[in-house]
Formats: sequence, structure tokens, C-alpha cells
Amino acid sequence: MNIILLGPPGAGKGTQASILVKERNMVQLSTGDMLRAAKTSGTEMGKKVAAVMDAGNLVTDEIVIGLIREQLEVQKDANGFIFDGFPRTLAQADALGELLTEMGETLDHVIELEVNEDVLVQRILGRAAEAVAAGGTARADDNEESLKIRLMAYYKQTSPLIGYYYAKGDLKSVDGLASMEDVAGSIKAVLR
Repeated sequence: MNIILLGPPGAGKGTQASILVKERNMVQLSTGDMLRAAKTSGTEMGKKVAAVMDAGNLVTDEIVIGLIREQLEVQKDANGFIFDGFPRTLAQADALGELLTEMGETLDHVIELEVNEDVLVQRILGRAAEAVAAGGTARADDNEESLKIRLMAYYKQTSPLIGYYYAKGDLKSVDGLASMEDVAGSIKAVLR
């Protein structure tokens, strides 16, 4: 089973992906993690990623699709994949669909974690405060100003995917502001 988790920054995609990894033995493909791992891998693809990132440029869709292809091939016996942070644009959604078809795979579900922006800001600020209170440090982008910039990028680039996958009949929405357990339960219901 292959799924995409959609939602703005802070909606809980990473948390829910971790639950699915643990409970269903799926593989989480986080583009950020894959890029960081590739950069230090020493492979041909890794060298490309490092050169682009070291120059301060954005990694191309072609490179990200190449990384996803590698993971699908290396982990072909996995119990399914969770795409986290990809696709972010309509072009990426098309490229992912083509790659899955080419590899004999399907996209089984696209799950949108619906959230209210005001509540989301409070959630992120709370997460930062909890990290500091626990003696840690907050993520550099866990502040209201950074979140608003990230949300604007999400609404401009990624939110069109909601209509795209809805039109294809792949989209299911769940309440992303429910408790972590309730969101996980709603996702399980979609995957049944």
C-alpha cells in the first residue's frame, strides 16, 4: 500500500507517518531525510545532491524522483511507502504518478490532514515551548513568522494537490486537529 500524507507544516504528517511505520511496517519516504542521507552517501546521486545543496540551490524534481526511485528499488519488499513532503507541486504529483506506474506500483490513498491555521500556529508555538521547557531547543522554524512563510508556500504550491487528488478520486480528509490517537484512528479507517 502506497500513500501520500498531505497537510500544511505542523499538521502532524511526520507523527502519523511514524505511527504507520511502527504499526504497518511501511517505509516513510521523507524527501528532507532522503536528501540529507544522499548528500553524505558518496553515490553518484549523492554527489549531485551535495553539489546542488552546497551551492545553495534547490534540488530539482528530477533528482528527487531519482532518489524516490532508488528507495522504491532498494526497499521493493517493503509493506508499502508513505510519501511525506512529496509531492509538493502538481508537476511533482504527475512525476510521482508516472514513476509508480513505470515501476508497477499504485498510489492507494492520499490523506489530507485538515487543520485550522490559527489553531495550527498555537500548536507550533506550544511545541516550541514544550521543547524548551523540557531542556531542549525549539526547531529554528517553530515560530509564528517562519510558520506563516511556510504556510504561504504550502498554500501557493501544495494546496492545489488537494483538488488534483480529489478529482482523481484518491483524496480522503481527516481532522488533523483531533488528538494524535484519533487522527491515527481516522487514518486507519481510511486504509481499511
